[in-house]
Amino acid sequence: MKPPAARAATTDSVELDTYVLDTLMHDLIGHDRSSSAFVVYLHLWRHSLGVGEATIQTSLRDIAEGTGLSKRGVQEALSILARRQLVGIVRQTITDVPVYTVKRPWRRSSRSSTS
Repeated sequence: MKPPAARAATTDSVELDTYVLDTLMHDLIGHDRSSSAFVVYLHLWRHSLGVGEATIQTSLRDIAEGTGLSKRGVQEALSILARRQLVGIVRQTITDVPVYTVKRPWRRSSRSSTS
């Protein structure tokens, strides 16, 4: 498994849906009172959809290091994102490194796994 930084494209920009900044940011930070959930969502987006991948396999430690959050803060953020169906989390066993899928439910017209 390559760490997220090793998989990142060499580009200086990442395409992001305007919904993420116009609506989701306010919803997660204002309504859920979780700026960490927004930061984790952006981090996972950057290292999956941002490099053209549907999923990312990474550890809590790698997400914590990549965002500046504590591992516990990342766990809480992922719990919010999973509850809100913004991130899918799959692991074969409890000790496996999870595979995350960044979801975009505002794109309901698309039936792909990243919608």
